[in-house]
Amino acid sequence: MTTFTPSTTAEVLTTVQWAAAEETPLEILGHGSKSGIGRPLQTEHTLDLSKLTGVTLYEPAELVLSARAGTPLAEIERLLAENGQQFAFEPIDYGPLVGGDPGRGTIGGVLASNLSGPRRLKAGAARDHILGVAAVSGRGEAFKSGGRVVKNVTGYDLSKLMANSWGTLAVLTDVTFKVLPAAETEVTLAIRGLLDEAAVAAMALALGSSAEVSSAAHLPERIAAKVAGGKHGSDAATLLRVEGFGPSVVYRIEALRKLLAKAGPLEEIAGEASKTIWRDIRDCRPFADSGTRPVWRVSMAPSEAHHMVMALRMQAAVDAFYDWQGGLVWLSMREDDPETNLLRGLIRKHGGGHATLVRASAPHRAALPVFEPQPPHLAALSARLKAEFDPKNILNPGRMAPGAGSATLSRSTEGAAS
Repeated sequence: MTTFTPSTTAEVLTTVQWAAAEETPLEILGHGSKSGIGRPLQTEHTLDLSKLTGVTLYEPAELVLSARAGTPLAEIERLLAENGQQFAFEPIDYGPLVGGDPGRGTIGGVLASNLSGPRRLKAGAARDHILGVAAVSGRGEAFKSGGRVVKNVTGYDLSKLMANSWGTLAVLTDVTFKVLPAAETEVTLAIRGLLDEAAVAAMALALGSSAEVSSAAHLPERIAAKVAGGKHGSDAATLLRVEGFGPSVVYRIEALRKLLAKAGPLEEIAGEASKTIWRDIRDCRPFADSGTRPVWRVSMAPSEAHHMVMALRMQAAVDAFYDWQGGLVWLSMREDDPETNLLRGLIRKHGGGHATLVRASAPHRAALPVFEPQPPHLAALSARLKAEFDPKNILNPGRMAPGAGSATLSRSTEGAAS
């Protein structure tokens, strides 16, 4: 097995051109923080982008940042924080959940897997903030799309096409993102002791108000104790995050207090304590300490998700918590549960959605459709895209589906809208 570690775009191009000529599959890696997501690969060679690093452009006043694809996300986020800015979509760090170290993700991986976090309701996902890319297709051809300014939309859709492609269409070499100012003040209002159905109703009421809630999550009893080191107790917690200028946050929190006065006991959590809670929710920390027990990420209608979970609990041992107002469900299940057909069947019964297996043993991932299967018309379109970008199927072959399978057009994992 050969590992190629290019440090320049030209070296990436040369490597892919060789692989295309030899029809030799490549596993595409940054730091490997998400290598356990998707079907296991069987490739003889690896293209490791961990040396393709460096911020190539950062103009805080223009809200634009460009970096080479292998640049650690943690390094970029520190740079942004020093300038009072952030990626508003707060990309998840999958490392702890899949048994790795935190802070190992790369900026290229952020786009390739279309990451997002609890602020998805307000800010969208990575593809909603991408301005431009440079990449090498499986044909061994370098191409660029988009630009380095917020108003430049040339080739914008091609940049978005790379989102959620998981390295099956092209090797990203450079990416340009829009960045935004970080909030001056952050406060979380917690409602304690609600059952799932009441929590969903409370979150819907808060999101429908003028309080401009940026994140809404529900941690059932016992799950709450696995967030922020258990500092806020084990009682169920329904969490509403409000961000912005100090006086505005105070006013909006007070409005929420009045609106939800009868919902249950209320608690305010501010500053770093609030940030810690949402980081743990973002990174699925409640399930990070459960070994290789399968973890599923389900996106569906917020009004139906808790009904689906209740029906699932009647037939399988499952733990669950909710983000995105209930539209994102994290599920932890036993490996011997008949979860795939059961889970996806219940999702269809309750209005439809997408289920992605984000953690499991390699044999388990090899035996299951990890990403949500596409309907025939989308599967055909994805196959045509794969044939255009990677006709010899050399880039991460089989990661998203057996054979060539690229699920770029499905909304699985990070792609589903809330």
